[in-house]
Amino acid sequence: MSTPVARAERGKAARRRVARSAHAGWVPPADRADPVAVLERQGRDRLPELLPIRYGRMAASPFAFLRGSAAVMAADLASRPHTGLTVQMCGDAHLLNFGLYASPERALLFDLNDFDETFPGPFEWDAERLAASVAVAGRANGHAEAKVRRATLEAVAAYRTAMRRLARRGELAVWYERIDADSLLPLVRSASRRRQVASSLTRARRRTSLQALGKLTEVVDGRRRIIHDPPLLEPAGASDMASLRKIFSDYRSTLSEERRLLLDRYRFVDAARKVVGVGSVGLRCFVVLLTGRDQSDPLFLQIKEARKSVWEEHLPHGPYVHPGHRVVAGQRLLQAASDIFLGWMSGPQGRAFYWRQLRDMKGSADVAGMSPADLLGYARLCGTALARAHARSGDRIAIAAYLGGADTFEQAVADFALAYADQTAADHAALGAAVAAGVVAAAPEA
Repeated sequence: MSTPVARAERGKAARRRVARSAHAGWVPPADRADPVAVLERQGRDRLPELLPIRYGRMAASPFAFLRGSAAVMAADLASRPHTGLTVQMCGDAHLLNFGLYASPERALLFDLNDFDETFPGPFEWDAERLAASVAVAGRANGHAEAKVRRATLEAVAAYRTAMRRLARRGELAVWYERIDADSLLPLVRSASRRRQVASSLTRARRRTSLQALGKLTEVVDGRRRIIHDPPLLEPAGASDMASLRKIFSDYRSTLSEERRLLLDRYRFVDAARKVVGVGSVGLRCFVVLLTGRDQSDPLFLQIKEARKSVWEEHLPHGPYVHPGHRVVAGQRLLQAASDIFLGWMSGPQGRAFYWRQLRDMKGSADVAGMSPADLLGYARLCGTALARAHARSGDRIAIAAYLGGADTFEQAVADFALAYADQTAADHAALGAAVAAGVVAAAPEA
C-alpha cells in the first residue's frame, strides 16, 4: 500500500482527468438507447407472467421508474468520463435502498440494504445515482425547486465530509465504523418527527421471522403452510419444491462452519414464489419457511435469482464469476455488519441464486411522505452511509483528496441530479406512452 501522501496525490491527479466541475449537467448522447427498449431487453429471460407487474409498478411515478431503471442510468453514466477511483459500488444507491436491519449482535443499524447490482466501479456513479434519487423524490413530493436542490446538495456534501473524516482514520477504525439506529433520534429536531422515528425503530425491531409467521402463513390440516396470495405469493409447485430442497443443501456449503451447524437445527417446511421490489420483478424469487425447536420457532429465508450487474457491460470484469457470489461478497464488503445466513449457489438450468433472511428487523423510510426538512436530513444520512461503505472498499484517501475541502463536487453533482431528474421524468413518460400504445403490458399496482 502506498503512503497517505502518495494516495492523496493519486486523488488530486484524477482531477486532471475529470475536473470536479465536470460532473455538472446532463446532455443525453445522440445514440442514447430507448429506455423502454432497455427494460424490454432486461425482461427477455424473466418470468413473462410477472413483467406486467414490473411495468405497472414502474409506471406509477418518476421515482418508481428510477428505482426500476438502474440499467438505463448505468448506460447513461457510463457515457460520461469517470475518475477511475474505484470502490465496490452498491450499484443502485437510491434513497429506498438504504434502511434499518439487525446486526448479528442484534443491534439495529442504518446502512445500504440492496446489493443486486453491486460491482467495482467509479465512486461518483453511486453518489450521482443517490443525488438523482433525492431530486426525483423531492419533486414528487411537491417541494420547491430551491429545497430540492438543497437536499440534493446536502446528500453529496455529507458524502464528501464523511469521506474526508474517514480518510484521517486508521484501517480498523474505518472497518468498524457503523451508524447505530439509536443515534438517529438526537438528529431529529421536531418532537413530533422524533416520535415518528422512534415508532419506526420500534416497528423494525418487531419485523422478525416470528412476526412474519402470523402474516405469511396459515395452518392447513394441522401443518403450517405459506398462504396463497397470487400473483405476489404463490406456493411452489412440486418441481420447484424439489429444486429448492436440492439447492438448499448446496447453499448450506457456502456458509461458515458454525452457521452450518445452526442451520442444521432447522427443518425445511414449505416454500413459495414471491414478487419483490420494482426492478427485481420477474426474477425468480422464493421464500422458504423453516422451523427450529418447534413450529413457534420459525426462520424465513429468501432465495433470489442473481444476474449480471447492470454495470458489467460498461466496466472491466469483476473478481467474481458467479452472480450470487458477487452479490453476497459485495454486501459483506459494503455493510458494517451482514446477515449471518447470506449464501449463494447455482440452481436449475445453471441459474445463480443467493440466500438471506427475509425479515431481520428490517425497516425503510417513507420517502413519499417526507417534508423538505425531513428529506434533507434523510439525504444527508444516506450520503454519510454511502461514504462509510465506499471507505471500506476503495482508497478513501485518494477519494477524499479528489473531493477536496471546497463544495465544488457537490455543486456539480447537484446540477447533474436536477438535470437527470428531468431525464427521468421524460423516460417515465416514455414508458407511460408505451403502455398506452400496447407496446408493453402493465398491470395495476400490486
